[in-house]
Amino acid sequence: MDKLVIRGGNPLLGTVRISGAKNAALPCMAAALLTDEPVILENIPQVRDIETTRKLLAAMGAEVELGYGRAHHRTTICARTLAAPEASYELVKTMRASTLVLGPLVARCGRARVSLPGGCAIGARPIDLHIKGLERLGAKITQEHGYVEATADRLKGAEIVFDKITVTGTEDLLMAATLADGETVMQNCAREPEVADLAALLNAMGARIQGAGTSTIRVKGVAQLHGARHRIIPDRIEAGTFIVAGALTGGDLNVAGCDPAHLTAILQKLAETGVKTAVKADSVRVMGDQPLQAADMNTEEYPGFPTDMQAQYMALATQAEGTSIVVENIFENRFMHAQELVRMGANIKIEGRRAIVRGGTPLSAAAVLASDLRASASLVLAALVADGETIIDRVYHLDRGYENIEEKLKLVGAEIRRVGDIFPKRAAAPARNSV
Repeated sequence: MDKLVIRGGNPLLGTVRISGAKNAALPCMAAALLTDEPVILENIPQVRDIETTRKLLAAMGAEVELGYGRAHHRTTICARTLAAPEASYELVKTMRASTLVLGPLVARCGRARVSLPGGCAIGARPIDLHIKGLERLGAKITQEHGYVEATADRLKGAEIVFDKITVTGTEDLLMAATLADGETVMQNCAREPEVADLAALLNAMGARIQGAGTSTIRVKGVAQLHGARHRIIPDRIEAGTFIVAGALTGGDLNVAGCDPAHLTAILQKLAETGVKTAVKADSVRVMGDQPLQAADMNTEEYPGFPTDMQAQYMALATQAEGTSIVVENIFENRFMHAQELVRMGANIKIEGRRAIVRGGTPLSAAAVLASDLRASASLVLAALVADGETIIDRVYHLDRGYENIEEKLKLVGAEIRRVGDIFPKRAAAPARNSV
């Protein structure tokens, strides 16, 4: 199992380029199931979740071609024939976004069988909002043996009011509604940029969607969709992670190829901590030449501070003078990185959904364990400023959402390397002959 070995103390200097957004690419790949014509997606990140989705779509009968390097991170998906509209447990157990195929499959094929998802152990992400919405659209839903099965002769437009804001639920039902008879009005929708990006692709495919990126989305169903070409938006969480890295290490880092409009809440909160940034149309320069000051932070749905940046912010708070209170309002089990940061010398106390971080404490190297995708990123950030050589285990979580993070960090001055098993298991003692 791969590990990252990081020696802290180097400021990050230079330019790092941001990849396409995994959380935008995954629903766009699922949207290709809605048509029998090719869908070409550009700026696809080279991360583990993309490969998992490729296998998932291929298992259903879609032709999926992934190209990197000279192909400019492009994928071409043609779901001409969907012989098996099913997402098996073996393929989706590592990725919660697998539920995104439920709506497109039942809309296109009239039936779908999708395993309940896996992914990061950061708390419940119930699929009940997907199910209630599909039932409002006329689908018949059954659940048994860990699978959700949906059938419908043809979906019908309806009014859907989400009980709580859900990004994947909004995306799933948005895709389903494009092929439903009549108009669908969705209320209390997620407003994330990834939702608007999906709607841009669907409209390019012939859908009739208005209001994506706001809390109310209207969809007029069409008989069929066609192929399209679409460029995935930059990854705002990767951008935020590198901005924090530049500030934390006292560096001078240009985070290029991002969309600063998607980073407003992050940049405002960092400004409260004393971080200086210079924003251009598609880049953010962070200058970490000022001491960090504590600032409280609450995670919220977009356009608030993203839960996917909470762990990274906590790493920064450990080095800010004063006490920061971090409140996690989205997921109930997303402080697992805190105990690993404490192993490195951080002063953090957890009280339910609140973390009390007493900053200004020096961090020292330790062997730590990544529990989920964003926790992995927080440990990398902490290791960059820790005294000594930190070993981070289970970095496969990191590979789910960050493209070549160690190579990008190396190019701007980090001392980081990836290794296999550092501590090989001892050979078992030979069995004794029985007497």
